[in-house]
Amino acid sequence: MIWLGRERGNAYDWVTQLWVRATGRRVDLREQTWLDGPIGGTEKIGEACFRELAVCERLEVVEEGGVRGLVPGLEVLDGPNFDASRVAPEVRRFYERTSEYELDAWSQWCAAYRPFGGLLARLFSRRLQQMNVPLSGLDTSHGMTSRVVHLVEPASREVRHVVWARTLRRTGATVYSGSYGACRIPGHDGPCLRVVFPLPNGNAVVVMRPQVGEDGALTLVSSGKRFGDPGFYFTVRRPNGRAVARRVRTMRETIRVARDDDGESRADHEFRLLGSVFLRLHYRMRTTAVRHDASESTTDRVRPGDVRAAPTAAVVEPGGAS
Repeated sequence: MIWLGRERGNAYDWVTQLWVRATGRRVDLREQTWLDGPIGGTEKIGEACFRELAVCERLEVVEEGGVRGLVPGLEVLDGPNFDASRVAPEVRRFYERTSEYELDAWSQWCAAYRPFGGLLARLFSRRLQQMNVPLSGLDTSHGMTSRVVHLVEPASREVRHVVWARTLRRTGATVYSGSYGACRIPGHDGPCLRVVFPLPNGNAVVVMRPQVGEDGALTLVSSGKRFGDPGFYFTVRRPNGRAVARRVRTMRETIRVARDDDGESRADHEFRLLGSVFLRLHYRMRTTAVRHDASESTTDRVRPGDVRAAPTAAVVEPGGAS
């Protein structure tokens, strides 16, 4: 590993940031708020990144007691082409009460792309403990932990950031650690679900438009034709509230969450590069009450209020906070 100092970090990370700066678009995050979100330091990311954010912004970490969801209610995604009331109750419950669930996960790599995935793991994701997709079935053989953490403003009790961290039980490695919420973007009529994954000196922003099927399944699609559409974006932070953003048009994701014949919720997460599927992740979501034969908690869940400074906990307009 070539270390370039605390400001630049690892050489591989720095070269990636130079690529984003050279090929991306300069944006003012005060105007393009949908691209604003937590950023990482130049060392390990993992879940610790958000705990450092809580200290920096003087927020309270709420991870025990109550029920915490990725969204306060799925209706925050309602728009001209999406009606949350049509989503199956079991699917809706997962997004609104995520902390009640445990995950089983399986990964399925396309053989041609697996060496590329291994290279990315060695150069970036294992070291950073971020976007660290499992490479084999053994990695997920013991299951995956799921932790939902709310970062709350102490005085007002407003939820400023909703964090979902997933780790492999077998190794303890962080798979994903991201900030979740709704946003509005220039290229879509209604709200989208947005996930921000902190990275060194910036982040990866995935914006997904919601769809509902006749069977009540929820499908989230990060696919578009131009900058400002749903899709995958890298950002590198610059001074004075500015950044450089690079839309990765060749990268597309689809997540379908549905109820199976046994009444359990399952998700299929498909990744495409240049139009070809290179990875599928399969999840089974079960409440902790089902897994442990325990009675379901009746504790009131923590609900985000009106958020002023956190685009991940409220619908963020493309030109400013809602």
